[in-house]
Amino acid sequence: MKNITNANTLLLPATFIIAIILGTASCNNMQNPGVTSAGADSAKSGSKNMGSDAQFLVTVSGINLEEIKLGQLAQEKGTMAHVKDLGKMMEDDHTKAQSDLNALALKKSITIPTTLDSNAQTDYKKLSDLSGTDFDKQYSSMMVGGHKAAINLFEKESASANDNDIRQMAAATLPTLRMHLEHSTECQKKCQNNE
Repeated sequence: MKNITNANTLLLPATFIIAIILGTASCNNMQNPGVTSAGADSAKSGSKNMGSDAQFLVTVSGINLEEIKLGQLAQEKGTMAHVKDLGKMMEDDHTKAQSDLNALALKKSITIPTTLDSNAQTDYKKLSDLSGTDFDKQYSSMMVGGHKAAINLFEKESASANDNDIRQMAAATLPTLRMHLEHSTECQKKCQNNE
């Protein structure tokens, strides 16, 4: 999974699905960085909430980028097969989500991040410093927390986005995020039981 409040520390992600789904992207304290002047102009001249819709895309990009990176790390450092499998699913699904998000952001003239923010880099570093079952447990916990936060974010956007395309994207992404949460929760339980 530009953090939702502390989602970066939970997520990994992708803010962790999805973002990200979708990311981990996790993505805090931003004041419309990455919004182009065209995006800002449409926020001023169009609907008053376009700025929040643009911020949502920026946040989701952060979540996706973090989820991809942490998913790759889980495949490298995970000791349990289900952790590696979860990492692969996160990498694959968030890569596709990021590709779709890039197309939507381009259509809306909104610039979204292409690299991890400092919070996501810190989360990545903390996780990469772990090994063995400590890594597995922390990664799965980050995925659970991040996906809960991402679902909350996407539910709000699917109900309140001013832009119809962004609202539809948020609603269409929710089933994948919920599936990611289910897999992450199952993985977390297995890690806690050393299965």
